[in-house]
This record gives sequence, structure tokens and C-alpha cells, in this order.
Amino acid sequence: MRHFAFSSGNCAHRALPDTILHPRTVDDVLALPSFLASLLHAQTDAGCRIDELSQDTQAAIVERRLSQLASIARINPLWRQRIDSAVGTGPVDGYEQFKTLPLTDKEVFRQMFTETRPGMVVPIERCGFEIVASGGTSSGKPSETVYSLDELQETYGWAGDFMGRHIMARHLTGGGAKWVATTLADYQMWSSGTMVGGVLQKIPGVNYVGAGPMSREVFQLMMSYPGPKAMMGITQSIALMASFADGLSREARDSFRVALYGSGVLTPRVRADLREAYPNLIVLSYFAATQAETIGLQLDPESPVLTAVPGLHLVEVVRPDGQWAAIGEEGELVVTRLFGNAAPVLRYQIGDRVIRRPDLRSPGLNAMQFEYVGRSGDFMHIGDTQYSAPQALAAITAEFRQRQVLDIDSVATDMQFQIDRAKRQLHLVIGAPEAASLLTQVATRLGAEGSSPLIITGLVRSLSVFNALEANEASLRSSGYNFAIRLVDPRKADLVRTAFGKVPLVVDRI
Repeated sequence: MRHFAFSSGNCAHRALPDTILHPRTVDDVLALPSFLASLLHAQTDAGCRIDELSQDTQAAIVERRLSQLASIARINPLWRQRIDSAVGTGPVDGYEQFKTLPLTDKEVFRQMFTETRPGMVVPIERCGFEIVASGGTSSGKPSETVYSLDELQETYGWAGDFMGRHIMARHLTGGGAKWVATTLADYQMWSSGTMVGGVLQKIPGVNYVGAGPMSREVFQLMMSYPGPKAMMGITQSIALMASFADGLSREARDSFRVALYGSGVLTPRVRADLREAYPNLIVLSYFAATQAETIGLQLDPESPVLTAVPGLHLVEVVRPDGQWAAIGEEGELVVTRLFGNAAPVLRYQIGDRVIRRPDLRSPGLNAMQFEYVGRSGDFMHIGDTQYSAPQALAAITAEFRQRQVLDIDSVATDMQFQIDRAKRQLHLVIGAPEAASLLTQVATRLGAEGSSPLIITGLVRSLSVFNALEANEASLRSSGYNFAIRLVDPRKADLVRTAFGKVPLVVDRI
């Protein structure tokens, strides 16, 4: 069987048998070469790595793969109905046709791959699969997905190799053994532990530690190992590392080089504490989700831009009208996993909003880039007006700083909007280790009206000019809502956390 072929960096496909491009039976799918085999063959033909190819050539590889994935998916009756209703019964040729396929939202995804799993192309009875669960952090409904074990291992290898070349090789320098650990390792059925741990295990030349929930004793034991180290965890786990530095030797502190956080946002206060504790540490975002083991990686600690791993996924930023966002535009993040013969998922709507950024073009890496904005559900509703929580938080923080009441960024380790619609209250809960000592001075600076005027001003400033004409200060004051900040000890129960310790930005009680 033949694979994709390329010559002199340009796309020059050889003719492929119809059963490879457009398989028609489950047995045809099982006989297909893996997409990894096609990528490796393309690298050999081009004489360079996929991520060094021009983006036009990369796009040609992905476009051809998407046509094949659509044909594979059509073997399943549910997928065939979804595809045929959008483009008819002919092949899905080209990006323009692929963009017309319906998005697979979380509810459709759950129905297809949970319980009887009617969305699979290769039936689960044929075996060779891994089940991965999601706790339903955003949807509230647990779901499962299914991976071919072989394809999952190939995915890990492809993503791990990318991380090794573009992150670890830059920062885990020097002699001796090199180490990467994750605090997610105990959640092996859950998506985070399975997928992230699998990728980290495949980074060439680096030892892997499945550390699990991190305690001071475990962390300090690992830091005693000779050689440079990296750690991956959710924001809460990474934030703890600053306090764990007490008692470590200077050599051990210097050996902590890379901290990867995989959920939420690390506040400026936490970043400053980490830099003070570990002089050589850089903090980078590792962005992943179910069906997307490595959606994007932050390569530059000074830039929030995330870089997609070429060849791993089609990453789309989709506007409300269904078209792809232009550079600088915000949209829904939609992912199609390319390593997915046995159980493909086309155009999965992750549940996050991102901004499309200019593509990275360099001699060593050409790749799509985007910037994380927040969860798609990170919106707050007051009356008929919808407020983006990340934008509101930025505007409120700026208002408190400008009025010299409180530099929220410098004290907060966690921030969360808690809305109770029945009680008509919106509180910004700020987790700060010094909460008790700050309360009196903040109250004095605010005066009799308290924090309500500052929050109202910030909410209005976070809106577009059009919305602000109707949702103005007067309308918010007459809404009947109580607006306030609450300074709390982050170790106590005031902040709402998920089962895995994540702090959602918005908690909306109806």
C-alpha cells in the first residue's frame, strides 16, 4: 500500500488505491496504514520534519487526511447521516466542504461514545481500545471516549517528540539525567492523567515520574534527584510549588526548570512567587482536552500564544457564522484528531474560546497559533446583558488598581465570580494568603459604598460600546443585584473547586 508522497517541499500525491482514500468497510479501516506511517513517509520524501515543511504543504497533507477521515466516518450510520446531510453523498474534498460539516458538541459526543457507543466505526467488540472518561467539568455530564491503543501510543510519541525538541531541549540542559513529572498521574481513567501522562512518557531523553497529588515530601524527594526537572499539573498544583521550596538546597532549586500548567490561569502573584523560589524556572501553558492530547503549547514564556503541533490535529477557530476566524478574531475552538482511524470524531467543539493569531513561520518550525481566551461558558448574565468573565475580571482589576484600593494581581492566588441568581448577587471571590490582614485596609479605602461602584464600573467597561449604551451604570444599579468582592483564605471552602481541585472562573447558581 502506498502513502502520501512529497517532493522538494511541494505536495505531489501519488495515486492511491480507492480502499485507502475511501475505505468502505470496517475491515478496510483495519487494513489501513496508520496516519503516523503516512507522516513518516512524507518526511522521508521531503527530507525534513513535518513541522519544518511550509504551511501550504502541511495543509495539503491535512486536507487529504480529512477527506479520508470523512470516508472512514461514513462507514458508521450516524456519522454518514451527519456528513451526507451537509455535503451530499460524494467525497468530502477540500477544506471548504469540510467546514460545512456539523460541529460535534459535547452532548453529541457523549451520546456517540458513552454507554452503547453507537458512534464508533470499528466496534468495541473488535477490541484493542482504551476508554478515557471526562468528569463533565463544563457540561456537568460525565462522558467517555474511545481510542485505538495503537493510535493513542502513536499520538503520544508524535506529541512527545515535539515537546522534546521545542521545549525540553531548550530548558532541560546540562549533564546528568533529565526528569519530567506530572501530578495528574493518579487519574488514569480520567482524560488528564491518561493523555498528558502518555505524552510526557514519550519525550525522548527524559525520565518520567508519575508523581500523583503533590505533597511537600514527594516534591522534595523528586527535587533531590540529580539533573534538571520539569513538572506538569493543574494551576493549583503548580502554585503549591513555591511554598515547597522551603528547605531545598540552592542546587535543588536551580534544577527546577519548567513548570507546565494545564488548566486555568496562573495569577501574577503566583508567577512572582515561583520565580522568587526557583531562579531558573519558566512557566508555560500546556493546553489539552478530551480528543486532543496536546492542542497547543506555549513555547515562549513572554507570550501567551499557543502553538499547535503540526500533523496532530486540525485546529479550527470558528466564528458564530460558521466561518473560520481571521487573524485577530475570536471564536470557538474546534478540533479534529488526525490519528483516528478506528473511532474518528469530526469537528469536536472543545468548549473553549480562543483568538486566532498569526502563524508561526521559521526555519525550524511552521505552525498554526492561537491565544486562549476562556471557557465558552465563562459568561455572566445580568438581565438581558451577557458579560465575558475574563474581560470583566480584567476591567475590574484595572479599576481597583486605578483607584488605589487593591492591586488584585499582586495578592491573588485564585479568582472566581460567584453568581447567585435567586439571591441576585454577584461576588468576585479573591483567594489571597494575606486575606485577613488586607480586609481592614481595603474596607477603609473603599468607604461606605463598598466595592459595588468599582465592580459596576468594571462590568460596564468590559462591554462593547454598543452594549454599554443599554447596559450602563444606571441599569446595573437598578438590577437589584448586590455586587461585592470577598477576600478569602484560598485554603478554605469559600472558593468552589471541582473534584480535581480546579477553580472555575464562573460559578453560576440559578
